[in-house]
Amino acid sequence: MTTTDKVWKKQDLSTRFLEGVRGAVPLADEQIQVMLKIVGLASSPVRNFLDLGCGDGILGRSLLAEYPQAKGVFLDFSEPMIEAAKSKLSPQHPNVEFIIADFAQPHWAEAIAPQGPFDAIVSGFAIHHQSDEIKRVIYGKIYELLTPGGIFLNLEHVSSPNQWIENLHDEFFLDSIYRFHQSKGSQKSREELAQEYYHRPDKAANILAPMETQCEWLRTIGFVNVDCFFKLFELAIFGGMKSRGTKVPG
Repeated sequence: MTTTDKVWKKQDLSTRFLEGVRGAVPLADEQIQVMLKIVGLASSPVRNFLDLGCGDGILGRSLLAEYPQAKGVFLDFSEPMIEAAKSKLSPQHPNVEFIIADFAQPHWAEAIAPQGPFDAIVSGFAIHHQSDEIKRVIYGKIYELLTPGGIFLNLEHVSSPNQWIENLHDEFFLDSIYRFHQSKGSQKSREELAQEYYHRPDKAANILAPMETQCEWLRTIGFVNVDCFFKLFELAIFGGMKSRGTKVPG
């Protein structure tokens, strides 16, 4: 865990994000549909999956809705996020496991290896809190945890190539946040929401990297069929597959 991403261990910030930002992500439903389509074409059936940095488990819940017999592992280092995921999953889906672990630390993958290998590993807005060096290590561990032919998809916040495009992203995101809050009956003005957006306590935890650079890291590790499958300014879905000719360790 970095010194900046410790903020996600706080209950108030986790709640604020889940209630005020996560639902305002532009084209969130479309992103999940893209994820499900790719997973379905890459790994069918999905017998088990890992939701890495799961938050409230939105990506894993979507996979369970599509593959109700699958075993799901939900991992996050934030106890409030794990509790949010549990509250939305446990009664309906007994075939799940929740793990509190920090994937920035070196031994997280070994701790969950007995639950794998996984047909699909998904992650949403989590890995970008780590340094580039740690990101590459995490991607390597993900590769090791996949079954041959397994798919990794990262729904992620990536960097813009310049300040002008970053400003476009912020304006577009703020429009979406404003519409979301209006739909919930909020009386906050767009200006008030903009102040909260630009001065949010978790902003310092973002360590963004270009999507193209991260795709190249995946190729170097050994992933095949690597691509960016969706991109809207700084929101991207990218990933790749483990070659079917790869032997499973053990």
